[in-house]
Amino acid sequence: MPVTARPDIRPASGPGSQPGGAGTRPGRPGTPPGGPPAPPGGISRWTDIDGPVHYLDFGGPASGPVIVCVHGLGGSAVNWMAVAPLLAGGCRVLAPDLAGHGLTRAGQRGTGVAANRALLHRFTASVSAEPVILMGNSMGGMISLLEASAAPAAVAGLILVDPALPVVAARPDPLAAAMFVLYLTPGLGRAVMARRRRLTSEQFVASVLGLCCVDPSRVTADVIARHLKVADQRAGFASAERDFTAALRSVIATASYPGRRAYRRQIGSVTCPVLLIHGTGDRLVPVAAARAAARANPSWSLAEIAGVGHVPQLEAPAATARVITGWLRSAGRRAAAAATPGAAGGTGRP
Repeated sequence: MPVTARPDIRPASGPGSQPGGAGTRPGRPGTPPGGPPAPPGGISRWTDIDGPVHYLDFGGPASGPVIVCVHGLGGSAVNWMAVAPLLAGGCRVLAPDLAGHGLTRAGQRGTGVAANRALLHRFTASVSAEPVILMGNSMGGMISLLEASAAPAAVAGLILVDPALPVVAARPDPLAAAMFVLYLTPGLGRAVMARRRRLTSEQFVASVLGLCCVDPSRVTADVIARHLKVADQRAGFASAERDFTAALRSVIATASYPGRRAYRRQIGSVTCPVLLIHGTGDRLVPVAAARAAARANPSWSLAEIAGVGHVPQLEAPAATARVITGWLRSAGRRAAAAATPGAAGGTGRP
């Protein structure tokens, strides 16, 4: 489906930011080292981190900064397939499926925030000898922030796309609030999951996009097809519902009670360059949370994309890529240099 509207980008704030994410144009799909150009949907690969871990390799020059994309709750690496090719002209772009998500079965691994933070740390170490730029959406943004706090030498910079942030006083979206309550209430949660099992893959993907996007028709048909394929594959995973519920409880416990204070302290300890992108129409994480985080961390660059929901990388990939490439050439220059393999700005990682 073609894009039906061009979302407006509100000027970024923060040191070195440029209005509208001005900077280099998003590049063409990149080339994996020693191989042909990566297809737009990425190359499917596997590694072992206490069990199989699936990831997508979107290519990019071997001499470019490494960006590792971290999806959100219930998501997968394919959440990045619309924006990754637009960044792979100048960056190496990789996207893992976290434990209990996508094609990475949990096995004996946990699916909560802390367990997947540890998995992410080991994954980044396996793909780069230098610190990397983490690009996280929703729960993936939360995990990326926690990784930057716990292992600062491993993270050159952060690109946070509608991240799960500490809960702020804001009027919640009624549908989103009701969904969380239902999932977390014993008995009701099981009923919701049972209803979810009865949905076809088409119905399930449509319901998720309806919640996460202001205008789901902006998401292109090829991107929807890849999400349907993952949904079909996950339908055969016996532990999928248990894994999702455990991850959801972990995210809420971190962002609200009892973990909100500790999470704020961890966010405050982050020292690397940070770009915060947020859709003004986000129903799951209100833009007020992003604005509060930017006020509390004045060194961060904030860019709001008007008329877009919780997943700008899917709903407005070109606008999102423009913001990112502009930041990498301005306030994020230090991050790009540190994440470039073998470059003078690279510091190595422990």
